[in-house]
Amino acid sequence: MMGSPVALCFLLREGPGGREVLLGQKKRGFGRGKIVGLGGHVEAGETPAEAAVRELAEEAGVVLDAALLTPAGTVDFRFPVRPEWDMECTMFTSSVWTGEIGESEEIAPAWYPVDRLPVDGMWQDADHWLPVVLSGRVSDFYVEMAEDNETVARFVVLGP
Repeated sequence: MMGSPVALCFLLREGPGGREVLLGQKKRGFGRGKIVGLGGHVEAGETPAEAAVRELAEEAGVVLDAALLTPAGTVDFRFPVRPEWDMECTMFTSSVWTGEIGESEEIAPAWYPVDRLPVDGMWQDADHWLPVVLSGRVSDFYVEMAEDNETVARFVVLGP
């Protein structure tokens, strides 16, 4: 069975100490309290890129052009004890947007150095795949969580 389709987009910029990525602290819903990538569910009739554009507008107030998003691969998330949480995640990066980044009811966004990700505050799987994505290497990953829905039971790089 397929998980629900989700799209994430990681905004990147040059900060004073090097490259930075925009992540956000989840204020409600799935993953509340964790630092996550911005994005969400792909609605019926939307492409993953269109969903990423819509979600970043909703969550951080920024305007993106779907045509300028850089494909960054996929993550197939599996929660064997909570299959309703399974997700097929399509990822993008972008260094082009307009608008001021701001907080929403769902996300408190903040910039983090790419080489010092806040992994202690993130889902445990993030440090397996996020550094690869932020390095610019397009890859596909499989993540299977353990019974506690927190610990990674299995991690596979599917390609390339």
